[in-house]
Amino acid sequence: MPWFDGALVEGPVPFDLSDRGLTLGDGVFDTALAIDGRLVFEAAHVARLAAATQALGFFVDPERMGQAMRAVAGGAGGLAAVRTTVTRGSGPRGLAPPLEPRPVLWASAAPLPPALPFASLTLHETAIRRNDTSPAARWKTLGYLDAVLAAAEARAAGFDEALFCNTRGRVACAGTGNLFAVFGSRLVTPPLSDGVLAGIVRAEVLALAPKLGFVAEERPLEIEDVLGAEAVFLTNSLRGIAPVRAIGATPFAAQPAVTALSEALRAEMGL
Repeated sequence: MPWFDGALVEGPVPFDLSDRGLTLGDGVFDTALAIDGRLVFEAAHVARLAAATQALGFFVDPERMGQAMRAVAGGAGGLAAVRTTVTRGSGPRGLAPPLEPRPVLWASAAPLPPALPFASLTLHETAIRRNDTSPAARWKTLGYLDAVLAAAEARAAGFDEALFCNTRGRVACAGTGNLFAVFGSRLVTPPLSDGVLAGIVRAEVLALAPKLGFVAEERPLEIEDVLGAEAVFLTNSLRGIAPVRAIGATPFAAQPAVTALSEALRAEMGL
């Protein structure tokens, strides 16, 4: 049952066809994992979504966001993906936003396969570039067409996910996750300035790494660096840590470092 305009609702939800989220992609969203009705890393998800709306220039009470997330998570058993969407609301024709925006907030939950978290995957390097010059690259905005097209390209090529480089040719991220490369005891992930979303699980891994004896750093990565790593993994809120079995024709074997991080993150998530 979705949450819309302050309450759980049954049946079709009315939607204003002049909403800027629909006409211009003027909005942001968040995807969180729920386990038996409990939101994992709830505070971090609410804080990031609130920061995203403020970056776009409108305000939604964070408590309302949390209320929406908890409401739909509470009705979902097992593992579920909780998606919360906020748009600037309706407005006149054209690009200029309304002087007094009236944001629209809704949330929904969908069941997840139990085997999804921490499952391995393969990556296909797409020719589509992540736009590191765009502020939108650092938020989960509604304009996800590049990721949609890249995912279709990856599936057609026989891979699970797309790997994006940015306009300077540096590795940025996957279509739905952050990337880490493992070099001995060192974990390296691209900096946010390379067109990277500040992932919730990315931040958790950066915090966990020193506790497990790893050195974690954010620095630019060329594709050659990643292909030469001992291991590669993705992070996102639904997958947790996803070991990468291959990028194109380059295979990667299981590594103890990824196993140790996965076990620690499982404990943090309560899985």
